[in-house]
Amino acid sequence: MHQKLGYNRIIVNTLLFIGGLIIALPFVWMILSSFKTDREVLNIPPTLLPEHFTFQNFIDLFVNMNFGTYLVNTLVIVFFSMFGLLLNTMAGYGFGKFKFRGREPLFILVLLTMMIPGQVTMIPTYLILNELGLTNTMTGIVLPGLISAFNIFLIRQFMSTIPDGLLEAARLDGAGEFYIFFRLILPLSKPILAIQIILTFIGAWNSFLWPLIVANDESLYTLSIGLALLQDQNVTNYGLQMAGATFMVVPILIIFIIFQKYIIEGFNVSGIKE
Repeated sequence: MHQKLGYNRIIVNTLLFIGGLIIALPFVWMILSSFKTDREVLNIPPTLLPEHFTFQNFIDLFVNMNFGTYLVNTLVIVFFSMFGLLLNTMAGYGFGKFKFRGREPLFILVLLTMMIPGQVTMIPTYLILNELGLTNTMTGIVLPGLISAFNIFLIRQFMSTIPDGLLEAARLDGAGEFYIFFRLILPLSKPILAIQIILTFIGAWNSFLWPLIVANDESLYTLSIGLALLQDQNVTNYGLQMAGATFMVVPILIIFIIFQKYIIEGFNVSGIKE
């Protein structure tokens, strides 16, 4: 019996390794190709490891292709998206742990907004920002993304797993609401916050359509837009394109690696209802 289980484990691990290798190979080739010369990228048959290791493609991105400005704009969007995540966490905590008049109808209204495709609200949002004079500004880019109904929903579902008695005990000890939120709720919410941070970071880091709509000035473009421009302007320079794509992908992998230990736990508890 144990021998059969051992064989099954070997087979499963082998299949997982092969599947992971197949999935990872294009990314590995992309990253390694970013350190090749353009001529070497086009070699037939293709090579995996660079024969002449070079950082010139990354240097060209920031010296000739304005990627430094795109990076700053993207980091600004990421920062405010994380601030928006804090606001969403506060809102989810309020819906989950505070009883007030109209709580359920208001939460249902929040859920209903999740059923509306983002493309439907883009034109009304743009018109509102235009009336406020916020088009072609960084404020107009980051403001609509501060609040997310999906984030509020997940946080609220998680809050139902935290005992009310724990909060009452903290209040009886004289703790204020902000102290409870920052010193008690946030540490307990690490699993769900890890998922939210990853999803929020990916959404902000890859922001493309909305900045492209709102911004007319290239100085407000993001990395995703810069990568699209790079592909249009340098159709045959594949080494430069691989460097741009690598610069977009690697930070997401780093964030995922940092928070991966919380992901499974977060997905398990986020679906628990009151």
